[in-house]
Amino acid sequence: MSKILYNVWGFVRQSAVRIHLAAAKAVYKISGGKLPKSLFCSRANPEKIGTDVKIISQNDYSTTIAKVDENGNIKSDDFVILSSTDFHLDVDHEINTKAMTYFVRHIKETKPDLVVLTGDVILSKYQQIDAIQFAQMMEEIGIYWTAVFGNHETREDRGFYKYLLMKSFVDYDHCLCKFGPEELFGYGNYTVNILGEGGKLNKALFFFDSGRDILDRDREKYGIPADWDGYDFLKNEQIDFYKKESDRLEKEYGNNSSFMYFHIPLIEYSHAFKEDENGRYIPSDECEILYGEQYESVGSSKFNSGMFDAILEKGTKAVFCGHDHVNDWCAIYKGVHLCYNLPAGYAVYNLGDKTDKPESEWLEGVTLTTVHNDGSFDIKPRYNRIFL
Repeated sequence: MSKILYNVWGFVRQSAVRIHLAAAKAVYKISGGKLPKSLFCSRANPEKIGTDVKIISQNDYSTTIAKVDENGNIKSDDFVILSSTDFHLDVDHEINTKAMTYFVRHIKETKPDLVVLTGDVILSKYQQIDAIQFAQMMEEIGIYWTAVFGNHETREDRGFYKYLLMKSFVDYDHCLCKFGPEELFGYGNYTVNILGEGGKLNKALFFFDSGRDILDRDREKYGIPADWDGYDFLKNEQIDFYKKESDRLEKEYGNNSSFMYFHIPLIEYSHAFKEDENGRYIPSDECEILYGEQYESVGSSKFNSGMFDAILEKGTKAVFCGHDHVNDWCAIYKGVHLCYNLPAGYAVYNLGDKTDKPESEWLEGVTLTTVHNDGSFDIKPRYNRIFL
């Protein structure tokens, strides 16, 4: 299907969805908030928070932002990023509402400058409806946000429905997502650059589509054994984009300090914990564990395409992923923070399914990263259990 047809058919579908949601919101008001139960964008009780973040410039694959005062001067305040993952919004409306209500409460209480989602957000057969109502909810809150795709949103690297999901996001003013360069794998390869005092680059945020499962064409291209099944990996062209953009930032700002966000963890995450003879995961001596535990094996690709080597070369400070619902740790490996975003959702599986731990010990929540004006940063988890 050509891009013209993508856009025409996408416009028709989006228009129909917006009409549907407008009608649903009218019913919600008339019913006193009882119906429809699928309307999580209203049931989560979002409210306007607003932001002093402004878009300074943007192009097809990058957006530059900064916190500014009433005179338009860039401020030296801390920049707070709230990130989460694996909402797994599906057809269980009560679980959806629970996840979204806690998520919105975190936003209300922490008032972040940017919200980041690292994949597996929307899984239902009503994907476009849920994508648009999520975007409308964030628009109502009034905070800038970004997202990448996980392995569950679509089963294609560049098909119509994946295009439609991204299109459902990018049409809203507070969404900073980009389709990204045409020559890269998938949709959603882009950067967000955060400026600090004096217009200097504080942090560049790299976002990548980490795919789903290893594709047959990539087995041939990368020489991957036929019996290596499992999860996908970041491709050479994505790594090249990262290197070139890092070099460009270094040339323009004299600094390329960055974070990176995608769904499927790098294979290097497996250096943090080791499984003992009892099947429990214990910290290894290869990393410094900053916080958290591991309750399942790292769900990385078996194939190592070399992104971590590129990260060491170009100096990215921290990597954030999702995918593994019951791993909540952050560790330092070879000088790089490797972190799991806390999952927001309760669907598919969680710690209650894997262990006999009560909900007061489950891992759902958000991850807060505070970036200071000098480029230093702090990362900490914020669990939903604080609301119990």
